[in-house]
Order: sequence, then structure tokens, then C-alpha cells
Amino acid sequence: MQINIGIPEAERSAIVESLRKLLADTYTLYQKTHSYHWNVTGPMFQTLHTLFMTQYTELWNAIDPIAERIRSLGSYAPVGGWEFAKYSSIKEDKEVPKALAMIKNLVEGNEAVIRTAREAYAPAEKGNDQATLDMLTQRLDIHEKTAWMLRSLLED
Repeated sequence: MQINIGIPEAERSAIVESLRKLLADTYTLYQKTHSYHWNVTGPMFQTLHTLFMTQYTELWNAIDPIAERIRSLGSYAPVGGWEFAKYSSIKEDKEVPKALAMIKNLVEGNEAVIRTAREAYAPAEKGNDQATLDMLTQRLDIHEKTAWMLRSLLED
């Protein structure tokens, strides 16, 4: 059945492409954060282990609404790791980094999600898609705060 929600198909397609990138970045950052939770060591272990759990839980809870927004716009969400890798701007680790490198990597990952969310604004605005704009605003707020908190851990 044709979708008739007031957003033309061309605009919906552009919004979906930007949301696929956001979903892929969010999912990749989730996996990275969760693996850091498992593998962190050193004097900051307890603090980082708990912090990373809070962060990966928030990311996990963000994945489904992004994917469901893609579905609401009439398209399929990415179906596997190969497709997330195609869309994500965040690179996976090849080995387990040290604790401070984990923090730095997570700052960079959150900043990547921020940039991806900002890039998604233009197609959502063009399509007059308030639901997507609202979701993007919420994601920006969360990732900017998370990046700030992580950066604070790196200061002397």
C-alpha cells in the first residue's frame, strides 16, 4: 500500500538514508562501548566499567526507535553487520585499547554520531518531518553531553 503521510517519496528516501547512517553509527558505538565495558582494566576500572554500562544501555535503547523511524517512513532498516559497516563512520577496534584510549575513542565516536545527526537535519527539514527532527534533537543532546563528560575524564 502506498504511504501518504505528507512527505513526498524523494524526501522520505533522503531522510531514510540519513537515518541509516545514524543507526549504523549508533549501533557501532553501542558495540564499541559494550566491549569496553567488558574489557576495561586499570585503576579506573570500577568507574569506567559502570560509566560504560550506563552509556551502552542508553545506546541500546536508542537503536530501536531509529530503526522503527526508518520503517515508519516505508523502508527497511539495515539487516546485518556488513550493512552497518557500509553506513557507519565509526571504525571498529582491531584490538583492546588501554582505558584512556577507550575514553578518547568514545569521545570521537560520540562526536561522529553528533555530526551524523546534524547532517540528517537538512533532509528532515526539507521533508517537514517533525518526528525525525525531534528524534535528532534528542540524540544530539545526549551525545553532546556524553562527549563532554568523557572529555572531562581526559583533563588533568
